[in-house]
Amino acid sequence: MIRLQLQLELSYTVLAPGAEFFFFFHAANTSHQRVIDENLVISQPDAAWQLQESDCMGQRCLRLGAQPGPLTVRYTAGVEMRHHVADPAQIPEVPVCDIPHDVLQYIYPSRYCQSDRLYNFAGGLFGGLPRGYSRAKAICDWVGQHVTFRSNSSDGTTSAVDTLIERVGVCRDFAHLMIALCRAVNMPARFVTGTDFGADPKMGPPDFHAYVEVYLGGRWYLFDPSRTAIPMGMMRMATGRDAADVAFATIFGSVYSDQPRILVVAGEDAEAGWEFPEHTDQAVSTA
Repeated sequence: MIRLQLQLELSYTVLAPGAEFFFFFHAANTSHQRVIDENLVISQPDAAWQLQESDCMGQRCLRLGAQPGPLTVRYTAGVEMRHHVADPAQIPEVPVCDIPHDVLQYIYPSRYCQSDRLYNFAGGLFGGLPRGYSRAKAICDWVGQHVTFRSNSSDGTTSAVDTLIERVGVCRDFAHLMIALCRAVNMPARFVTGTDFGADPKMGPPDFHAYVEVYLGGRWYLFDPSRTAIPMGMMRMATGRDAADVAFATIFGSVYSDQPRILVVAGEDAEAGWEFPEHTDQAVSTA
């Protein structure tokens, strides 16, 4: 079992009335990830807010209407993760005819993952590979080897096709490209947000992180094409077709944003059964 403690602080200056925020930063509750304790503090006492939960994936959206002036949102959570771990060689692909109805949406093109424009490219590179987990891993490795991680190299309009052409991006761009390539060869894939536990400090302070889940053998398995974090330490926040569904903050109105402040600490206690997150060659899932 892995025990993580999250501390998050988001700071804004609201410049005019009518600012609205949609936040996806709450830790999700799934069959393999459990929120033990959490606390939310909003600095504006008169701010109108509500927390909405998605039944299907255990994720929550904080909807907040703020007044002009400074706004700080603080969130802390303790999370336990008991990963499903499997031998990659034993995980098959799911034939299209057997994909569950609620998974089908993750095989279609979406705003940032234009898989329909990549059929020929993906088929030429990966169409002839053996079907199964190894093919998804080959796509993940290809993206990691052919795209360079560079901070501030993309923006909110950058798509998977843009990243394929420019070969540079941040974690969300790596994720979008891998998702589009997987969908182009009929593997359902989706976008997941969390934090970058285990990232090299040289890359900067801790941050939100985007990674990928591919539906294989009847389960969603984790992949990190940017190779910046430790998958066993990825705390799930939200899941969607791409970043348009689950950005950590979507803001409407005139607002100035400061850099998020994030800290994730892993507990180590052999008596309690807590293990430190480490890289593994096994296939892992928290869905």
